[in-house]
Amino acid sequence: MNHSSNRTKRRISAGCALTLVPMAAGLASCSVGSGGNPLAGAPYDASNQISVSAGEEGAVVDPSKPLEVTATGDEGRITDVTAVDTAGRFLSGKLSEDGKRWRSTAGLAAGVRYTVRISTENAAGEQGRRTMTFQTKPAHAKRLGVTFGPDSGTYGVGQPVTAELSHKVKGAKQRKLVEGALIVKSSPHVQGAWHWVDDKKLHYRPKEYWPAHSTISVSARLKGLKVREGLYGDKAKPVKLKTGDRVEALADASGLSMKFSKNGKVVKEIPITTGKAGFETRNGTKVILGRESFVRMRSSSVGIGGGESYDLGVHWASRLTWSGEYVHAAPWSSGSHGVSNSSHGCTGMSTANAKWFFDNVRNGVPVKYVNSDGEDMAPFENGFGDWNLSWEKWKKGSALHRGDKGRDAGAEGGANRLRPQV
Repeated sequence: MNHSSNRTKRRISAGCALTLVPMAAGLASCSVGSGGNPLAGAPYDASNQISVSAGEEGAVVDPSKPLEVTATGDEGRITDVTAVDTAGRFLSGKLSEDGKRWRSTAGLAAGVRYTVRISTENAAGEQGRRTMTFQTKPAHAKRLGVTFGPDSGTYGVGQPVTAELSHKVKGAKQRKLVEGALIVKSSPHVQGAWHWVDDKKLHYRPKEYWPAHSTISVSARLKGLKVREGLYGDKAKPVKLKTGDRVEALADASGLSMKFSKNGKVVKEIPITTGKAGFETRNGTKVILGRESFVRMRSSSVGIGGGESYDLGVHWASRLTWSGEYVHAAPWSSGSHGVSNSSHGCTGMSTANAKWFFDNVRNGVPVKYVNSDGEDMAPFENGFGDWNLSWEKWKKGSALHRGDKGRDAGAEGGANRLRPQV
């Protein structure tokens, strides 16, 4: 999440730290922060304290060489490194005991883009972060590939479409060519647009949520398209998405209640507790990212100690942000449900209600939070906060739709009106 470091009043970010049980790889946490308090504000930029063997942002590297991350300062240390390629595969590695060096223990894949997220800690206990991407040399050089997401399947009506490019595309003319070659068709037709998140990533969403029981087909016409001198488009694997019923939830942090709707009708109202003072839950619309029937939540993974420490087994957890906000069962705070806010940022409810929520949502279901004193949900990088941008602001991120009314995602939603050059 992106919080301003200049705020005169800094709030602790919503969070309830957790470590996945052995059956799930990796580490998840409900919050990351910076400042004097480990959870206060955003993590500081650790770029000048970290050296990565891949070099500069966007570099193309030899996949036969290991990836190494080194802490260059005398006082800071590395606390965690994750490297994930465009196929979602994690690169295994080992961190030295002193936290000064991380080295991959498996070979890098060829022809893919890696995103590396590095967490650090300085002598004062403040949390730092550096994120970078690099590309390994592809099997077929100078080809612009695209990977669409999510995988084909059925999703909630708030699920955006994503496109990951294998090379950076910066210029307005080049972006128009590429964006115009990314095709979104939907039945029934809706008005939608792509939005450039960065030089390699785009998101597509309609003006409003997708209609219930709609079909969305995503494909590319990049193959043979000359993007720029020495770079031509490559083929891409299409995806086909469907939506189920229009399921959505509205959580009122002040009213301590969540209204669950299906196809426009409220079918259940659930007493909840959200983030207490200093740990306020983010306002805005979030989208279900995944569901876990059991996770282990430990305060130590995000530096919470003292009277706020916890180590809990949590059931029926539906994830809302990558930094770790969940809707989950919280039987230990049953006296607070519908009465007061007592969590570290997650949304707690009874075990029965959490299982009911878990069973009735899927990835892509939107959950909107109102009346919290917390920060606003960021549009990108902490999950799918795409719906927190107005339609006008969303279109400004498109190379094709700036200033216009958008385009139907029907016969040629987002299709190229420029003739491809081969």
